[in-house]
Amino acid sequence: MNEKFEDLIERAAQLIARIEAILPQPLTAPDWGGGVAWRYRKRSSGHGVLEPVRQVAAIRLADLKEIEPQKDKIRRNTLQFVQGQPANNVLLTGARGTGKSSLIKACLNEYAGQGLRLLEVDKTDLVDLPDLVDVVAARPEKFIVYCDDLSFEEGEPGYKALKSILDGSVSAAGANVLIYATSNRRHLLPEYMQENLSYKHTADGEVHPGEVVEEKISLSERFGLWVSFYPFSQEEYLAITAQWLSWFGVAAEAIEAARPEALVWALERGSRSGRVAYQFARDYTGRHSA
Repeated sequence: MNEKFEDLIERAAQLIARIEAILPQPLTAPDWGGGVAWRYRKRSSGHGVLEPVRQVAAIRLADLKEIEPQKDKIRRNTLQFVQGQPANNVLLTGARGTGKSSLIKACLNEYAGQGLRLLEVDKTDLVDLPDLVDVVAARPEKFIVYCDDLSFEEGEPGYKALKSILDGSVSAAGANVLIYATSNRRHLLPEYMQENLSYKHTADGEVHPGEVVEEKISLSERFGLWVSFYPFSQEEYLAITAQWLSWFGVAAEAIEAARPEALVWALERGSRSGRVAYQFARDYTGRHSA
């Protein structure tokens, strides 16, 4: 009888261990000395893990051209942050390929030596943002929580989690955490023509948005700093192309000669963005380095 009971206990313990293995576990801190950037990833079991980024893009602030006003705002805000001064959460919006994400990576490289760290989080994982804030709360470093290409559809759970962390929740982010997000949408939610009908006109001539519009702009308003990016002119595009060609070691005479090819490259892609300039520079350098 005792043997059967002991066998039952052992089998029950094994079953409990298996169940515990598949249940979501509390987020544990990674080896903070193992890098300067981490990605938050969800396993199939639901476990959240901070994985170190083995190779951070080597871009520097000096490498980014034709976005000086935007660069100055982000650099100033980030420097205030790493120096322990008040700083704002940042929303970078505008045309694709104009340097929004590159600017954040460049700031990391610029200030990592002063304790700046980066946590990259996908939009779908923003529901776990309070856990991320908790796991870094006692750390001496300064953490940028970075979300790229941020936008929401109606009813997505990450929307409310981000809204609460940015402002208005008892569980707000600590002094060592800022949110930096990039988006092509200024208000982060889709906007429809019919919503304009919800605007109300008061007797004194003022115009007030309806509740739907108010809700859609409420998230972006919680970012203290808005930085807008615009499409590049032809000359700006060529200046960026020249910068990347120089970065790849192409001689000045060859850079000048490559201008017509760079314009054709942009025309074929229908865009004069910084990303297109970088892609051309890689192609040109590769073709002429043999």
